[in-house]
Amino acid sequence: MPFIQSAVSLAVPAIALGLLWSVMVIGIYITYRILDIADLTVEGSITLGAAACTAVIRAGGSPAVGTILAFICGLAAGLITGTLHTKLRIPALLSGILTMIALWSVNLHVMGTANISILRMKTLFTPLANLGLSKYASWIIMGGGLALIIITALYWFFGTELGSAIRATGNNPNMVRAQGVHTDTMIIVGLMLSNGLVSLSGALIGQSQSFADIQMGMGSIVIGLASLIVGEVLFGKRHFYVRLVSVVLGAVVYRIIIAVVMELGMNPNDLKLFTAITVAAALSTPHLTAALRGSHKLKPNS
Repeated sequence: MPFIQSAVSLAVPAIALGLLWSVMVIGIYITYRILDIADLTVEGSITLGAAACTAVIRAGGSPAVGTILAFICGLAAGLITGTLHTKLRIPALLSGILTMIALWSVNLHVMGTANISILRMKTLFTPLANLGLSKYASWIIMGGGLALIIITALYWFFGTELGSAIRATGNNPNMVRAQGVHTDTMIIVGLMLSNGLVSLSGALIGQSQSFADIQMGMGSIVIGLASLIVGEVLFGKRHFYVRLVSVVLGAVVYRIIIAVVMELGMNPNDLKLFTAITVAAALSTPHLTAALRGSHKLKPNS
C-alpha cells in the first residue's frame, strides 16, 4: 500500500506537467516531422507565451485573454522565422536562432524584469480549483482537454487542402511546386502554427507555476524532441491521428521518466545532460541498426 501511494504521488504531478508540455511538443511535431525543419524559435516563443500571459494577468486582465494573446504572439514569432527563411533565404536553422535571440530582448521588455510573479492571482486553473479540485487535477483536466481539442482540430486541418499542401511541402517540395502550390507560404503557415502552440503551452506552464522567467525556455527544444521520440517509439507512428496522440503520451511518459530518475537520486544539474543523451541515442538508433544489419549481410555464410 505505501508503495502504491508513493507511485501515485510521483506519477500524478508528472502526468499533469506532461500534459501542459504536450501542447509544445505538438508544435514541435509540426516543424520537425511535418515540415522537416529543426526550428529553434521555440526556445524563445515558449517564454514569450508565458511572459505575455503573465503580464496580462498581473495587469489585472483576464487569464483567457492573456492565453489567447500568448497564442497570437507565437504566431507572430513563427511569421518572423518563416519570413527570414523563405523571403530572405536565410537557412531555417539560422532563422530560428536569430528569432530566438531577438525574442530574449522582446521577452525582457514584455515582463519588464527577468521574472514576473502572478502568485495568488486568478489563472485559467482557478475555476477548477474553486470546484474543489486539487492543483494537479486542474492541470490534468485543463492540459488534457486542451490537448484533445488541439489534436482533433489539427487532424481536421491537415486533412483540408491547405493542411495537405503543408504536409506535402515537408515531404516533397519540388513536387508540390510543380502542382502550382506556393511552398514558401506553406512553410510560413506551418511555422506560425507551430510557434503559436508552443507559446500557448508557455502560457499554460506560466500560469501553473505562477510565474514567468526569462530562462524558462532554455533546453525546451531538446525536451520536446525527447518527448516526441519517446512517444513514437512506444506508441507508434502509423495513422496521423495516432501520431498526434503518441506525441501527447510521449510528453507524459517523458515527464514520468524524469520524475523516476530524480527520485532515484539523479543530480538536477545532470537533467539536461540526461535528456541530451536520450535524444542522441534515440536519433542515432535507426542509423546504427541499419549499419549493424549491413555488416551482418557482408559476412560470408559459415
